[in-house]
Amino acid sequence: MTPGRRSSTFTRLLRHGFTDPAAAERLLSGVELTGLRDDPVLLEALGATADPDLALHGLVRLLEAQPVPTARRELLDTLTASKPLRDRLLGVLGASAALADHLARHAGDWQALVTYEPRDLHPGVTEFERGLAEATDPVTLRVAYRRCLLSIAARDVCGTIDVAQTAAELADLATATLRAALGIARAAAPDDAALCRLAVIAMGKCGGHELNYVSDVDVIFVGEAVEGADEGKALRAATRLASHMMRVCSETTVEGSIWPVDANLRPEGRNGPLVRTLSSHLAYYQRWAKTWEFQALLKARPVAGDIELGEEYVAALEPLVWQAAERENFVADVQKMRRRVVENIPVAEVERELKLGPGGLRDVEFAVQLLQLVHGRADASLRSGTTLAALQALAAGGYVGRADAAQLEDAYRFLRSMEHRIQLYRLRRTHLVPEDEADQRRLGRSLGLRTDPVGELNREWKRHAAVVRRLHEKIFYRPLLDAVAQLAPVEARLSPEAARARLVALGYADPAAALRHLEALASGVSRKAAIQRTLLPVLLGWFADSADPDAGLLNFRKVSDALGRTPWYLRLLRDEGAAAENLARVLSAGRLAPDLLMRAPEAVALLGDGDGGGLQPRSRAHLEQEILAAVGRAEGGEQAVTAARGVRRRELFRIAAADIVGSYGTEAQPVEADQGALVDRVGGAVSDLTAATLAGTLRAVVREGWGDTLPTRFAVIGMGRFGGHELGYGSDADVLFVHEPQDGVDEREAAEAAGRVVAEMRRLLQIPSSDPPLLIDADLRPEGKSGPLVRTLKSYEAYYRRWSLVWESQALLRAEPVAGDEDLGRRFIELIDPLRYPEQGLSEEAVREIRRLKARMESERLPRGADPKLHTKIGPGGLSDVEWSVQLLQMRHGWQEAGLRTTRTRQALAAAREAGLVSAEDAAILDEAWVLATRVRGAVMLVRGRAGDTFPSDPRERAAVGRYLGYGPGHVGDMLDAYRRTARRARGVVEELFYGA
Repeated sequence: MTPGRRSSTFTRLLRHGFTDPAAAERLLSGVELTGLRDDPVLLEALGATADPDLALHGLVRLLEAQPVPTARRELLDTLTASKPLRDRLLGVLGASAALADHLARHAGDWQALVTYEPRDLHPGVTEFERGLAEATDPVTLRVAYRRCLLSIAARDVCGTIDVAQTAAELADLATATLRAALGIARAAAPDDAALCRLAVIAMGKCGGHELNYVSDVDVIFVGEAVEGADEGKALRAATRLASHMMRVCSETTVEGSIWPVDANLRPEGRNGPLVRTLSSHLAYYQRWAKTWEFQALLKARPVAGDIELGEEYVAALEPLVWQAAERENFVADVQKMRRRVVENIPVAEVERELKLGPGGLRDVEFAVQLLQLVHGRADASLRSGTTLAALQALAAGGYVGRADAAQLEDAYRFLRSMEHRIQLYRLRRTHLVPEDEADQRRLGRSLGLRTDPVGELNREWKRHAAVVRRLHEKIFYRPLLDAVAQLAPVEARLSPEAARARLVALGYADPAAALRHLEALASGVSRKAAIQRTLLPVLLGWFADSADPDAGLLNFRKVSDALGRTPWYLRLLRDEGAAAENLARVLSAGRLAPDLLMRAPEAVALLGDGDGGGLQPRSRAHLEQEILAAVGRAEGGEQAVTAARGVRRRELFRIAAADIVGSYGTEAQPVEADQGALVDRVGGAVSDLTAATLAGTLRAVVREGWGDTLPTRFAVIGMGRFGGHELGYGSDADVLFVHEPQDGVDEREAAEAAGRVVAEMRRLLQIPSSDPPLLIDADLRPEGKSGPLVRTLKSYEAYYRRWSLVWESQALLRAEPVAGDEDLGRRFIELIDPLRYPEQGLSEEAVREIRRLKARMESERLPRGADPKLHTKIGPGGLSDVEWSVQLLQMRHGWQEAGLRTTRTRQALAAAREAGLVSAEDAAILDEAWVLATRVRGAVMLVRGRAGDTFPSDPRERAAVGRYLGYGPGHVGDMLDAYRRTARRARGVVEELFYGA
């Protein structure tokens, strides 16, 4: 051969898919393959395998392992003469290094692939039992098991059986193996075997007749005493037999292990007894079992031991399985279980996780099982433990659309085929797609992808995973629309009863009304109805994730009725990724945000990603600019303030929507981790909005009555939560009004003008309209309700010098100018600073007076019948406790600690901690309690649409508050316990810090 030129064999090997032709050429030239080096039939057969290099290497090892030359010659002759053997043997060697190792150790087992009788094409449990019959111990059982596995793998890689048949045969082989293992255990302990009846119930993929090549085999054991035997002794004997059977399969020997036998699906899991009587099982499932345990029972199937006892077990539990969908929070429990599985996947593996990751096999299985549990009680045709059979039955009954079912089945088959081939290579339990290119090449070729195995594999995998992600929840909701839309007459549909059952399972309290809303939204052939049919399956899922799905759907219908003819509305929901989910969250989270939206539905645009400004709160300067511009364009005072209130309504909706989305979390935006930041953002945004609204109203009133210049300088001072930047959605605006006559203006004229301004501002902000009123509360003024609404700066100075009480100084800790004349506001603050931060601090008498006032408030102001431990404002550990404790520190030490001179509670508390006035631990306890109480009050307002200081009594409203606070369905009790615990710890700190206990 000319130096530098490759041999023709080298080129042919490359053409046949070898990646290391030089090594392959050496192997073909070896003594083992004498006479076959250039055999085109052999090269063609090797090239047809998943990995020609691996197949050739395995073949050479098998030939080397033959004990005598005649055996080697027999293998070669059969290989060249019999195409079925050639395809089977080389197919296995090219797909599985582990089975190649087995053949090298057991050189005669290739004979298992020679026979090609019809009965060998689809063996069942009986045939596999025959194949394992000679096994008498764990080692011989493993050898016989792998010999049987060899025949399944050969039929699989040659395409004689599809992925579902492969999984069924693997389950049948597992059944035969469990029976053989139990036989070995019985033979080792005949006395135990004589005492008891023991049934082995297969669960999971084995029970569902859809096992992998390497998987835990999930089982549950049922034991009973034989007639006349003591039950306790019988159960101990059954436990020893079950334990021995598990060890026979699971323990590692010189021939490795078969697979782990996992009994953790039994009642109480690994903490419960391994074997129970049937009555004990029944008692557990009737009283203690969780939703997921009934879901697991869908696949229960007696496979070994006393089959009659196993069938009694299945028959006894079956009615309970089909009642599971009636359990409270059933769908939410199943979906939460699914989310928990995804959350527990290591971050580095999520993208490669074929089984548990998003768009993986478990998504299909969960979706199918959910539908089975909802509808299987009324339709026995759905009660299959096998995923694909159940999916086909769901499609046939109209519970899933046929097109969706077909796409889901294709995806499931492809993903299961990937999983099988990945596991077959090393016979290791894994669900991760390999990262190595050579492994991906072999995997792709094994699935028939030959042109570009790696590229095609990844494209097909991602395509099928995307289908599953898109459909796995949608298939639960879309048939509801098909049931009411009545478009395609040929396809089976959900019956009205089935549609109602599905809606009840989703948490809808009024399924008949829900179906009417769906019909109104989705019926017809218009483009609008077509887009709604696309959107609603996803929206229904988000509504179901709330505490009030009925309200979510009703509100969506109202918004759609109001905006359905506008061209941008449905396009926004369809095309902007976040808008639809944000809208679903907002519409189902309570009354306040939907009420604000219904008054001006075009505010839906704020929920998108685009030009609406999104959900970020606007700055005070931005708000003032917009409101003052709107006031400037208006023709009169009422029109001007109407414009200002319209901006306020829109911005309140923006703030509430951002709060809901941050608290619920969405696919695009996780739940806000820092709840304190969320509280600060809401309080600051509402306070800024209120200040801007007052500034606009003041401008409108002055312009209407006096033109450009008022006869007196005028300022609005924010008090209470307003001054502290802590306003809630339903808070009044606590203020003081101060004025100072312009130069040369008579004091009486100035006072009359100031009084008219205050009266007109209050009137205009409370005129009944579609916009929420803004109530101005000036009760913190000198002399309270008995004193004038507005005073001059000099009048304030005279009052505070002569008459001021300690509670008024305390109230002034929150004073901050919010609107009007800036210089006058600044001078008012200079006037009150010595009062609120007295030099040398408070006298002991003043401290005692503050404590007396606090104690009186606790005893007198609590509403009759209210539970003090759950009252967020004046209950123990509530807002009042924390705020009065912080304010006492401010009045005692503010004169020397500049950080304490703030109107904001959390900032003052942080400053007290920095100054060493309160320990870091105590400060954290108070801060947590204050944030939680504030969040509860905000949640109550969002849910009920009106303010409240305690948790709602209505169960659905209370659940909605819990959902806002991060508590899932069924965990309202945990929410209340957590509040009590947090408040109790805070009260302990207050007793010491405020009362000096």
